[in-house]
Amino acid sequence: MARKTILVCDNCSKEVPESRGAVMRLNYQDARRGSKQADLCDDCAAGMPGQQVARRGRRPKSMA
Repeated sequence: MARKTILVCDNCSKEVPESRGAVMRLNYQDARRGSKQADLCDDCAAGMPGQQVARRGRRPKSMA
């Protein structure tokens, strides 16, 4: 028997489609408090405060 996992947005309680959505993770400065994690849909994730972070790794070579 197959099982299907349905992801629900923690902010607006809507079902998140396959390969859509984001996970927001909060890390406290005080490590004893642990961390929190929330599943979000694309609409809710776009409205969250914060800055986009540059991707890690080497930049691809330019084709010249």
